[in-house]
Amino acid sequence: MRVLPDHEKLIYSGRIDWSDPKAPVFVFPCTSVGMRFTGNTLKIQVMNKSAYWDHYLGCILDGVQSAVLLPKTGKAELEIPVTPSEDNCHEVLFFKRQDSCHELVFLGMELDDDAEVLAMKPKPGRRIEVYGDSVSAGEVSEAVEYVGKTDPEHSGEYSNSWYSYAWMTARKLNAQIHDIAQGGIALMDKTGWFCEPEAVGMETVWDKINYHPLFGAPVEWDFSQYVPQVVIVAVGQNDNHPKDYMKEEYEGERAAVWREHYKLFLGKLRSRYPAAQIVCCTTLLYHDESWDRAIAQVVQELGDEKITQYLFKRNGKGTPGHLRIPEAEEMAEELAQYIENLNVEGWD
Repeated sequence: MRVLPDHEKLIYSGRIDWSDPKAPVFVFPCTSVGMRFTGNTLKIQVMNKSAYWDHYLGCILDGVQSAVLLPKTGKAELEIPVTPSEDNCHEVLFFKRQDSCHELVFLGMELDDDAEVLAMKPKPGRRIEVYGDSVSAGEVSEAVEYVGKTDPEHSGEYSNSWYSYAWMTARKLNAQIHDIAQGGIALMDKTGWFCEPEAVGMETVWDKINYHPLFGAPVEWDFSQYVPQVVIVAVGQNDNHPKDYMKEEYEGERAAVWREHYKLFLGKLRSRYPAAQIVCCTTLLYHDESWDRAIAQVVQELGDEKITQYLFKRNGKGTPGHLRIPEAEEMAEELAQYIENLNVEGWD
């Protein structure tokens, strides 16, 4: 039995390019498709486009998580082993573990000939959106032997958005998530690590679905498709590359320009989401506290009671490498508790 991507009982999450209903494109981490079904056969058809690293498809089948290696480029049918159950029913979630180091086109699934696609539980009414970098994407999160240490050599195999603080926070809050996160990204173009030497910043990416220069023309996002009640803005760590001007000259011209751009970015988010609670933060990853000072200054200058800043207990001092699972859990626990205490409008 062939299940096409536009089947009415499939449940999707994340910013998805639906230009072709039979071939939706997954770009951002945490983007997913879920299904309940009967039978003992499960295959997924995909097409992958590679920018760098190896790529893995996240899969949670009947509560058991696995990672399936994707082809570098081109189409593939991936068979997922299914353990028979007493009621012959199964639930699967396929999700994008990584950022735009690759783009994934979902082409459908294959089940037993006599299988049935069953209704899924409705998505929760709570919705969050995260704007961030590699930490928000869960990059290198599975390298748990390196807690509190610099990163090991890798080619993408340790990256898993499921274990990002962003998705962990959403699960703790029982909320949907759109994770607009990209490794290496800074706020402004021509700073940060993403797509160096012509670095692309969050100011360019924030309103797009497809944004990687290697994958063709940008695709604009329709903001009416998803309206979060909480927006987390976790940028300001890669902005110290190639020069840490906020640390070196806080009152200098470049630092002032960054603060103005950060203020304008928050204004753009507010114009899209007039009622949302916007939480500004950085992470446990080592960085100079001047960046958090700059964020605090902007938040104060805006004077919007629904735009706040949160500083983690080990903010900027937790680890020289990417956050591993325990460190992401630490962040998520703090952040979820902070958000729950905000009395967010529209949450039950």
